[in-house]
Amino acid sequence: MSASRSTGTTDAIGPDEDPEPAPAAIPGSRLLAALLDGMDAALCAFDAQGTITHWNREAERILGWSAAEAVGRRGFAGWAVRSADAGDVQGRLLAVMDAPGRQVHEFALLRKDGGRVLVRTQSSGVRGADGKPAGVYCAFSEVHAQIDLERSIALSEALFEDASWGVVLVDVDLRPTVVNAYAARALGGGRTRLLGRPLGELVVQGVEDLEAALQHVLAEGSPTAPAELWVTLRTAEGDRRRCWRSGFLRLASPLAEEPVPLGVGWLFRDVTTAKLAEQDAARLRFRANQLHRAARQAAECEDPMEAATTSLDFALAGFADHVVVDLLEDLAGGERLVRAAATPSDAPGPCLAVSGGPFPVRYGPGHPALQAVERAGTVRAAAPAGAGQDWAVERQWPGGAVHALCAVLRSRGRTLGVVTFLRTASRSAFERTDATYAESVAVRVASAVDLARLAARAGRGDGL
Repeated sequence: MSASRSTGTTDAIGPDEDPEPAPAAIPGSRLLAALLDGMDAALCAFDAQGTITHWNREAERILGWSAAEAVGRRGFAGWAVRSADAGDVQGRLLAVMDAPGRQVHEFALLRKDGGRVLVRTQSSGVRGADGKPAGVYCAFSEVHAQIDLERSIALSEALFEDASWGVVLVDVDLRPTVVNAYAARALGGGRTRLLGRPLGELVVQGVEDLEAALQHVLAEGSPTAPAELWVTLRTAEGDRRRCWRSGFLRLASPLAEEPVPLGVGWLFRDVTTAKLAEQDAARLRFRANQLHRAARQAAECEDPMEAATTSLDFALAGFADHVVVDLLEDLAGGERLVRAAATPSDAPGPCLAVSGGPFPVRYGPGHPALQAVERAGTVRAAAPAGAGQDWAVERQWPGGAVHALCAVLRSRGRTLGVVTFLRTASRSAFERTDATYAESVAVRVASAVDLARLAARAGRGDGL
């Protein structure tokens, strides 16, 4: 009673209640046996005289000898190793008792069915309570399995260090957990700074497609083919548009009974340069084909001005949304630009000649078309951010235009006018390659316009 009161047990439980019995402890021998049998590596142990004292199930799987057959035997001689090798194997294993740390060896052991298997062992001495050598424990596995493991580890380390493509491990919340050096450079940050950050902080545009691909892999598994994703990155130098050829692997835990996704392995290479080259080549082929088709169609037109507008119709495909043609005419006030042909301003349509008298267009000073005429060259222009439709309307262009390219019309050493190609906000700004194409079209249009004027003068009886 005094003992109970000193611990407070009787006061806490009450005089008429019995305390719950403590759970029975697992016997140490059974716990040790369960631990040994649950190991992924084969394990055996020897006492100081070399007699086997422990043998787990993985050792039985590799060599075929059960624990009942192995425990109690003295060394491997005569059953698990050839007689010629027994002395060397026994000596090397027991020598570990007197050596510090672990030692690694490779032995050729015999299976119960007579086959030989090469194993790699890690052995370490065991000391008793008095500090003296008491035995040896030896963990071993088949060499090819060990080599496969080492290769997997080496591959992982290589991928996350010096791989020539990006490797990113993404968790189930779609946040990077491991980033290699290539991926860190591609994403524009340090390897540790990118960890745990949402992908939306790194990718300005295209993050929806990337996250959709990652979620699909988590739900459905790895795709059978790589995908090409266009993204825009936010960098210190500004936004950069890149194309990544990406492969995805769903990662599952090897320790779970059922596949539990750990995340996604995302491997990618930056193929922007190659894709842009492919796009440029495809664009050049298409434009060359359009010029060829336009030339054939224009050759069938009796009216030279119809040939000019036909050439512009072919040029518009995939290039611009609108086109206007302004020609230089001698008016009472001098030589002025007069609107000669245009596409509809409210909807896509063919380029048609403008009906009506020769009224000059009201272009203000510094207008891109006037600049093209003055320079006898091509001029590009773009609306400033937030300008809306006023920018185009002020320049006598269709209201939705935000990008313009004015190419001068010249034939026989004379400037005849200017052709203006216009793009809406859904298209990108005109580039140098676009200017080259516009100039090629302008040459054909200028020739047709010059021919139309020569025909008109011939009809009036005027000299050349």
